[in-house]
Amino acid sequence: MKKLIISVSILLLSSLGAMAQKMEAVSKIVDCGQSVYKSPATAEFEIKNKGNHATRIVDVRMSCGCTDVEFPREEIPAGSKFTVRVTYDAKTMGRYDKLVALYTEGNEKPVVLRMRGQVVREIVDFGGKYDFLLGNVQSDCNDIEFDDVNRGERPQKKIHIRNTTGENIQPVVMHLPDYLTAEVSPSKIAPGHSGVVTITLDSKQLKDMGLTQTSVFLGTFPGDRVSREKELSVSAVLLPKFDNLTASQLANAPRMHLSATELNLGAFKGKKKLKGEIIIRNDGNSVLNIKNLQMFTVGLQVSLNKQKIKPGESAKLKITAEERQLKNARSKPRVLMITNDPNLPKVTIKIITE
Repeated sequence: MKKLIISVSILLLSSLGAMAQKMEAVSKIVDCGQSVYKSPATAEFEIKNKGNHATRIVDVRMSCGCTDVEFPREEIPAGSKFTVRVTYDAKTMGRYDKLVALYTEGNEKPVVLRMRGQVVREIVDFGGKYDFLLGNVQSDCNDIEFDDVNRGERPQKKIHIRNTTGENIQPVVMHLPDYLTAEVSPSKIAPGHSGVVTITLDSKQLKDMGLTQTSVFLGTFPGDRVSREKELSVSAVLLPKFDNLTASQLANAPRMHLSATELNLGAFKGKKKLKGEIIIRNDGNSVLNIKNLQMFTVGLQVSLNKQKIKPGESAKLKITAEERQLKNARSKPRVLMITNDPNLPKVTIKIITE
């Protein structure tokens, strides 16, 4: 008898799970970009009934009375898509961020939609140059650097983009690692119009001190294909912390001296490789430790004969540049060193070739 009751209970739970409706928004956040004061902004959300049965929207709740929502009043068949339009009256200057909750039959948990943007007196477009092409989208850069980042900081970089296609696009940044997030404003960009991509770095998610590099890709719509021509290089340099050192510890710390922080290797002139050397000397009172030695670009090779340098001693840093690979480098050729010198925790050596 107990086995029968358990079986019936499982069947009832399975039946209830099958009857539950599931609404899913293709994009839960829509950024409307800039809107002129008192010119209402409208965001369109595409939503799909992913449940097994038809349902209907029974309640809509808004975060304020400054928004108006249009949604289908009729029954929504299983598997079908529909559009919800949210309009903001734009009667307040500045940035806005509004929420709308949609409740459907049999569901206590709503679908939450988010509309945001900025109300301005006059729309101002980017006045700089779009020197790069990421797929079909023009941009003002294809390489982002987060330099001198301390653990806990969340720096941001902006990329200005312009739609060069003949149709509306919905830009999306693809293949983001866990330490990067991206937002595009506005979410949809009309032909010939511009927008801004904001990349945010969460330094707490970086695993190692020194240089971390990755590539992300700018698509023109969610699910777009990843390809080399859409690539955006991103690098971050995380610095070691020396805030808690006492005056005595600082006095006894290592002190690095470099023969140069800029190395001119001359002209290739038919040579495949160029070579140079920098002398690193420890003028401090304890061992100088070169913790990281990294290159920002392909085409550079380095060798260091000593990673730990005692007080009064020196080490040789040999640098080789290869012409063929340097031609494909996006960023300027540089060598990065992370050290235990509190006054020079990071050193960047610029490499010049002709």
